[in-house]
Amino acid sequence: MNKRPTMTSVAQAAGVSVATVDRVLNSRLPVKDGTADRVVLAAQKIGYHATELMRRRLLERAPLLTLGFCLQKQDDPFYQDLAAALREAAEQHAGLRCEARVEFMDQLVPRLIAERIHAVGMEVDALAVVALDHPYVNEAINALRALGKPVFTLLSDVSSPLRSAYLGIDNRKAGRTAAWAIARMAPRAGEVGILIGSQRYLGQESRESGFRSYFREHAPDFRVLEAHTSLEDQDLSQETVLDLLAAHPRMVGLCVAGGGSAGVVRALREEMPAQGLVVVVNELVPVTRSALIDGIVDLVIATPQQRLAQAAVRAMALSCDEHGPSLAAPEPLSFDLHTAESV
Repeated sequence: MNKRPTMTSVAQAAGVSVATVDRVLNSRLPVKDGTADRVVLAAQKIGYHATELMRRRLLERAPLLTLGFCLQKQDDPFYQDLAAALREAAEQHAGLRCEARVEFMDQLVPRLIAERIHAVGMEVDALAVVALDHPYVNEAINALRALGKPVFTLLSDVSSPLRSAYLGIDNRKAGRTAAWAIARMAPRAGEVGILIGSQRYLGQESRESGFRSYFREHAPDFRVLEAHTSLEDQDLSQETVLDLLAAHPRMVGLCVAGGGSAGVVRALREEMPAQGLVVVVNELVPVTRSALIDGIVDLVIATPQQRLAQAAVRAMALSCDEHGPSLAAPEPLSFDLHTAESV
């Protein structure tokens, strides 16, 4: 019968003294990080019963990483949920002590966004931002990178070559998926509208590009109208959709590629065309969930918030670890699809 591993067993496996194992286990005296890691690895390998306690002791000694997140509008349920997911992912991250500092940016003014990015970035160890692609924004990112600060983009990328990595879904695929759904579900070929939040979001630009390319390739009898801009504002979204329906009464499909879904739903509840309309919107929040159930919306393309938050925290923590492996470009996350029968 095999004996239960002891501190002596761990010491022998790690090539250190029993006293060193005791210091790691009980945090009695400082131990070099490399030595402590070797002790924990040896303990795990031989099945030492206090391995998890050793890990917790090391985590207590680890420096606290502050991860900054600059998100968009604070009153948007999607960003509220994402903020909660980011905080939870930071708290639960294994191996390093992390805390999330979440800031919201209610204005879509590039200069103000750039100023906030720079200010928050100076106070955190790594930063992730949801931002427009604009020279001011790129300059703020470049300035932080010059100081050694890792800066990631969330949901929508920017053109700065110095940003650390993009974290989010494949927006071009999301656009093509929206087009596929409309082409398959529409009763006939016809005009199709698309609503974006801003011309400056590369993610939404990519969605629109994918949306149009699918129709060109697979459903050329449909006519995609010029994109309308909502500025991520619910009232403007409502007004824009009502104007669109009035100008194109026989429109057969509508894709909402950015924010403003609540305003879109209000407009459709007020003026749904008699012949119906295939509607694809962005992100599953209470208003889009109820619109799915009521038959106002046909499909929701949603960001997997928990997976995004975990991927973001993992990548940001890795970028701060000078002794860890180099950061490889993260793969785009697969998006979620929701219908009335799946919510």
